[in-house]
Amino acid sequence: MTADSLGELQQRLQHRFSDRRLIERAVTHRSFGAEHNERLEFLGDAVLELAISTLLFTRMQHVPEGELSRVRALLVRQDSLHRIALRLGLSEVLRLGEGEARSGGRERPSILADAVEALIGAVFLDGGYDAARALVERLFEGVRLDAHLQEVAKDAKTALQEWLQGRHMPLPRYAVVRVDGQAHHQVFEVECEVAQLRLIERGEGASRRAAEQVAAAAMLQRLKAHP
Repeated sequence: MTADSLGELQQRLQHRFSDRRLIERAVTHRSFGAEHNERLEFLGDAVLELAISTLLFTRMQHVPEGELSRVRALLVRQDSLHRIALRLGLSEVLRLGEGEARSGGRERPSILADAVEALIGAVFLDGGYDAARALVERLFEGVRLDAHLQEVAKDAKTALQEWLQGRHMPLPRYAVVRVDGQAHHQVFEVECEVAQLRLIERGEGASRRAAEQVAAAAMLQRLKAHP
């Protein structure tokens, strides 16, 4: 990480930090040292939820609470934040320990998604809620908030089960294949298998249930793309 790369990141964020230490910490993984981004991630997660909730409340005025909650969950889940991280080029500026870097941490979706939340938390501390909310709105600027998104936001496991049952196929099998991190900050990787079709998809999440939803969504997308 260089001064130039941090400057370019600030340009992409459209926020110039008054306190440079905040952006440095936001892109620092715990494997790098004691001054890492987990506390900023905790804060950024809360700010992101509030900013997205406000955005949905304003722009989807006739949608009931339950559907708003599902759409919000879709927007703030790991794969959405991972795509934002790739768009921001975060893998190029992450500070990782040598072992984490060698094991592919720079491309790991969970690490990149966490860094997005940490940056949101850093902007909140540096410029206040209005600056953080404006950042969130820029990051999600291209997302369609319409009936299509509401349909996608339906519970993925239920949708996959209905898809398979409608074609007289057995239910999918879910299995945890990997758990990383300490007890208070774990990342689960779950495998979703449709045995009759010999298909397997995987998903990551902060809990087994969340990871199962991501894996089910990936499987459903694959089945619909290649029925």
